[in-house]
Amino acid sequence: MSTLISLLQEYGLFIVFAVVLVQQFGLPIPAFPILIVSGALVVDGDGSWPAVLALSVAACLISDYFWFRAGRHYGKRILKLLCRISLSPDYCVSQTEDSFSRWGPKGLIVAKFVPGFSTIAPPLAGAMGTGDATFLGFSVLGALLWSGTGIALGAYFHTSVDEVLETLGTMGTTALIVLVCLLALFVCFKYVERKRFQRKMQGERISVDALRKLVDDGLEPVLVDARSATAQTLDPAAPGALLFSGGEPSKAIGALSKDRHIVVYCSCPNDVTAAHVAQQLHAHGYHRAKPLQGGLDAWNAAFRPQGAAVNAAA
Repeated sequence: MSTLISLLQEYGLFIVFAVVLVQQFGLPIPAFPILIVSGALVVDGDGSWPAVLALSVAACLISDYFWFRAGRHYGKRILKLLCRISLSPDYCVSQTEDSFSRWGPKGLIVAKFVPGFSTIAPPLAGAMGTGDATFLGFSVLGALLWSGTGIALGAYFHTSVDEVLETLGTMGTTALIVLVCLLALFVCFKYVERKRFQRKMQGERISVDALRKLVDDGLEPVLVDARSATAQTLDPAAPGALLFSGGEPSKAIGALSKDRHIVVYCSCPNDVTAAHVAQQLHAHGYHRAKPLQGGLDAWNAAFRPQGAAVNAAA
C-alpha cells in the first residue's frame, strides 16, 4: 500500500476534521472529496463511519458557531469583511444574502451545498437575530446532511474511489504535486473570475460631492438602493431611495424620465453591485445612472445627521 493511502488510513480522522474545519472557515479547500474518500475507506474496513461523521459535524459546528457569534456581535461589518475576502464575485455574495432572506434559518440545512452560501449563512443568521437554539438546530441538520452525503457517496462508489486512490498511490510524490497544482489552479480560477467581474464593473462613479452639487443645483437626483433585501434590513436606506430588486427596474424607477440623474448605491466593496445595477439601467435607457463611490457609507457620512447614524447603527 502506498504512502499516500497509508496516511489516509492512519490519520484519516484528523485529516477529515482539519480539512473540513478550514474549508468551513472560508478557505478554498475541497473538503467534500475528503469525505467521499473517507466513506470509501470505511467500506474497506479502514475507520468508522460514525467517527468520520461526528468529526465532520463537529468541525462544521465550530466554524458555523464562530461566524454566527461574529455576525451577532459585529453585524454588517463582518458581512462586509466576508464579501471583501471571498473569492466569489461581490455581486454573487449579495445574492446569497437574498437567498438567506427568502429561506431564513432553514436555509442552513442546504447552505453547505451552495458555493458561497455556506460561509455567508452563519454570520447572516447572527446579524439578523436568530436564536442560538434555532441556529444550532438547523446548523446540526445541515452538517449531518452535507457530511452524511459525502460519506454515503464514497461508500456507494467505493470501488471507483479505490481505483483512483491506487492510481494516485502508484504515482508517489507526483500525486501530491498534482493535487497541490489542481488546488492552486482552482484558487487562481476563482481569483481571476472575481478580478474579471470587477474589471467588467469598472466605469465612471459619482462622488458624494458631485451628488451634493446635483442636489444644490435643483436637479433632484434619484437615489436607487441596490443592496440585497437582507442588507436593507440591517442598515436603513437613504430617505426617499427607490429599491432595486431582481433583474428589472421597479415600476417606480420605470416611471422616471430617461433624462433624470440616477445615483445607485450599495454597501459592498468596489461598489460592484451598484455598478452592475447602473449597467442594467443603462440597458433600459437611463444613461445618466451612475454608481455612488463609497456606497451607502459615503452617503451616510455626507448627508445623514450624526445622531441619526448612531441610532441607525444601534
